[in-house]
Amino acid sequence: MSFTVKKEEQYAIVQTEVEKINSLNAPDLKTSLVFLIKSGFKNIIVDMADTRYCDSSGLSALLTGNRLSKEAKGSFVLSTLQPSVEKLVEISQLQSVFDIVPTVDEAVDMVLMEEIERDLKSKAEDKNS
Repeated sequence: MSFTVKKEEQYAIVQTEVEKINSLNAPDLKTSLVFLIKSGFKNIIVDMADTRYCDSSGLSALLTGNRLSKEAKGSFVLSTLQPSVEKLVEISQLQSVFDIVPTVDEAVDMVLMEEIERDLKSKAEDKNS
């Protein structure tokens, strides 16, 4: 398997363990992301430290994960993007679509903070209704 998944209580980390995400392995990534979300993990971090190239099928898999996570009212964060992948994201004008942070630790902090914010917002809405 080209991708490993580490499940925590409030989030899952998908680590890409391939140099290239392309049409050969992007379906596996997409399947992993869809399975996680369907299994109740709405907060997903994709650690791309090992990935130096990502084609359109890889971006499509990431976009699917992002969309499904947002639909589940969760967070989808990309971390540790290599310069070549970051450039592709910028060329594709997806930097405003994805939440991107430099490290996995920062991604975890972001996910946990957004989860707290959603919880507080939900409690405030319950109080006002």
